[in-house]
Amino acid sequence: MKSQLIRTLFTGLIAAVLMLATAPAQAQRSDYLARLAAYEAAYGPYERQAVAYWDAVAAKRRIRNAKHRSGERILLEDYVLTQPPVYTGPPRPVDPDAPPRPPVEREEMPTIADFIEAAAEQFGFVPDRPKTESEFMRAYARAAAAAGLTRDQIVGIYVFETGGNGTHDTQAGVSATRTRPISPAVGYNQLLSTISAATLHSHGPQLLSALQQKSKMLSGAERQAMNRKIEALRRMIAHARTVPYQWAALDKLAKTTRGGWGLHAIVLDIDLGPLVQVQKLVTSVQFARTRRLKRPLTAAELELMNLTGDGNGIDMVLMPQAMRERVPTANFFQRNGYERNPVARRTGVVANLISDMDAKMAKGAQQPGARELAAAFGP
Repeated sequence: MKSQLIRTLFTGLIAAVLMLATAPAQAQRSDYLARLAAYEAAYGPYERQAVAYWDAVAAKRRIRNAKHRSGERILLEDYVLTQPPVYTGPPRPVDPDAPPRPPVEREEMPTIADFIEAAAEQFGFVPDRPKTESEFMRAYARAAAAAGLTRDQIVGIYVFETGGNGTHDTQAGVSATRTRPISPAVGYNQLLSTISAATLHSHGPQLLSALQQKSKMLSGAERQAMNRKIEALRRMIAHARTVPYQWAALDKLAKTTRGGWGLHAIVLDIDLGPLVQVQKLVTSVQFARTRRLKRPLTAAELELMNLTGDGNGIDMVLMPQAMRERVPTANFFQRNGYERNPVARRTGVVANLISDMDAKMAKGAQQPGARELAAAFGP
């Protein structure tokens, strides 16, 4: 009888201990479920509004594109005139019972060294690096002036893209305190690797012609070296043309293949780098002319086209000031791009975006690099 009583007491004690042990876990679970319900109640309506908003932005963009093709006037009603919805509710809570997530494996972004190594391996191309930064600046200024670009345009874009002290091999995300790049963009106007591939694809003959003209003025070992560069360039052009002249195909080639990495090394070359960077800007100027813009682009307007793409950029360039003050910047971005762009969100409307760019360019023009680039254009 006594043993049975002891067993009963012991069993009850175990049950009590178990109840005490599980109580905090149950409370934690109940708290998580309550916070999840609050999050879903707030986020659901927001997400529906956001999807409807960005669908409307896309639909308005299609209307404007059709009007551009037919030469019709773009009206204020062809834009979404409200700002994107902003989520202000509670954050999504972390499930305390969820298994730990495995670390996200991300491919390393190629660096300057990777582009150079791939170019030598794939095409036998080794870029001739400038002896000094001033040498590259002078070559860049000569190429820009010959193409009809102005000192103000070139210096403004240089300031906006590099802060006013960038070098010819400045890569996006790399700084004195950071060695890991965030993008393959390189140079004074931060040229993407996809643009390098596209330029070789579409303007390869002009690049070859430029090198051939230089070769004629050389002799001996220098001429032999230039001719080897010309042959390497032929191989690079041929490789760029292994895919159609379509952004998706060129983007995949440039970013996911060793050959594509190697193509990007042209931006580092003293002979080719200035030409390729200038060509990107000239393409935007020519696009603006096809849209019947007769006046010169300001530095900020040319940078808009460089930054957001020619189609979106020209939309803002052609917009009257009164419309610029009312049209949200969101009209010229995809949702993900807009949400990652603090400047577009902060400035709100096109007029403020352009004003912000003008101010940044004016301030950065006093930096030593910007002043040296301006001087490279001569008096």
